[in-house]
Order: sequence, then structure tokens, then C-alpha cells
Amino acid sequence: MISATQIKKGMAIKLNDELYRVFSYQHLTPGKGHGFVQTKLKSLKTGAIIEHRFRSDDRVEQAYLEYHEVEFLYSDGGDYYFMNTETFDQFHLPANLLEESIPYLIPNIKLQVEFFEGNAIGVTLPTSVELRVVSTEPALRGATVSNVTKPATLETGLVIQVPPFINEGELIRVDTGEGKYQERVKS
Repeated sequence: MISATQIKKGMAIKLNDELYRVFSYQHLTPGKGHGFVQTKLKSLKTGAIIEHRFRSDDRVEQAYLEYHEVEFLYSDGGDYYFMNTETFDQFHLPANLLEESIPYLIPNIKLQVEFFEGNAIGVTLPTSVELRVVSTEPALRGATVSNVTKPATLETGLVIQVPPFINEGELIRVDTGEGKYQERVKS
């Protein structure tokens, strides 16, 4: 059990015998009265997002998760298939469990899968991934340093803003936390 003030974004907690992931939290201290923690929690069972307010002195049960390194194999549209890199066991996860991670999943990428009581409940992506640009406007001649950006569609369908010197077919590094261009990858 942890204090409600120790809740952090991304943490898994148990509330009313159901598992939730902390989607957002805010510790508030009004002028009068006691402080509280306002949270948005995503049910790992249904995917529904609820708002819940904890008093500062409330105790919360933190869910302890196991992490296993896996390799993403392929998707058949609704399910995503993975292989445990230690045991070589294969399993699949539904798209609704992966949501924000899907645009970064390319075959053979290694990532961490979170397990709670033997069931996979989510994935932890690496901090950055290398993706190929499949379409963008042509490079601007002489554009090297600039705050100007242009949209680029990546191999997974993700559309991000890139510098004007990036061309189709190039490999770029993308920050998975913010979905932003980091750098061009040398082949």
C-alpha cells in the first residue's frame, strides 16, 4: 500500500478489486481543507476511463507487475502477436490493450510486456524507435537548419512533423513518448 500522494502517471493500481492504470493525476491543495489527488484511471479490463479523487491520507494498493522482454512478430488486424525472447512462447494481445503503442510496432522490435497475475496487461516501448518515411513532400534545396517542418507518413501509418531535408525512404528515429522526430539514422 502506498500513500495517494505517491501515485504517478503510468502506475498500475487496484481499486475496488479492479486493475487500473493511472492515466493522469494532479495533487491539489485548496485554500481551505485538506489536500487531495485527482486522478483519471483507465480500467485494464474494459478500457473505460474514470475519474477518482483520493484524499491525501488515503492508502492505495499498487499492483506489482512482472516484466518480460518480447519481440513483436506480426499483426492480423485485431490481434498483435509476440514471442517471449527467453522461453520462445508466443502469445497475442488485442489492439485495445496496445492503443498508443501500435504506431511504433514494427516486426522484430524488442519491448517489455507487463504481466499481472500471469496475464499480459500492456507494453512498455523503448524510448525511441527507427521508422522509415514512406511519404513526404520533396526536400527543399538548401534546407539544413530551420524551425520549419513538414508532415511525413511513416511505415506504420504514423504521421509526424519532420525537418524539410528529410526525404521518402529515409530511416529516422522517433521518440515514442512524445511521437516526435529525433534524428536521421545513417544507413
